[in-house]
Amino acid sequence: VAAGTDLAREGGPSAVVLREVTRRTGVTPNAAYRHFADKRALLHAVSMAAQAELARSIEAEQSKILQSDDDDGATAKARLRAVGAGYLRFAQTQPGLFRTAFFEHVDLRDAGTADSAGDSGLTPFQLLSLALDGLVEAGVLPPERRLGAEFLAWSSVHGLAMLVIDGPLQGLDVEQRTFAASRLLDMVEKGL
Repeated sequence: VAAGTDLAREGGPSAVVLREVTRRTGVTPNAAYRHFADKRALLHAVSMAAQAELARSIEAEQSKILQSDDDDGATAKARLRAVGAGYLRFAQTQPGLFRTAFFEHVDLRDAGTADSAGDSGLTPFQLLSLALDGLVEAGVLPPERRLGAEFLAWSSVHGLAMLVIDGPLQGLDVEQRTFAASRLLDMVEKGL
């Protein structure tokens, strides 16, 4: 999985080739089939590892937040913003892994295995859900607006990430990307 993850980091999901993984790990091509039924099974495992790295990117952003004892709402908003910022940073700095993280189509609500979780034991989807729950607990998000909010927030942030790494916004310079990310995160917060 580590060799496959390195290949994905270099070239995305299409770079994850069973023969190259076995070459890099120093085993015969047939030995890989003792661990993975086929390339798809390997790619699934690499996809889960990429999601775990994405979760760690989000956790790193959240670790920068200082708890404000006098303003739970501001802290909750900062935690949500950190989810989006970590997500966008990961997409821009690790585009191969980002593409691979979502190459295998699984229901991310059910992907709560250790293979797809960060250091907290939570997946990217669970980190987003927890941040949204925090908004409700802090009184910032009305409970009736919470239902399905992760799908809307995720769709918005994922859309910008894809436009920046593979779409018509890939020509933006760092300042423009930073501005677009900040405005999008503002819109997500205000739209909830």
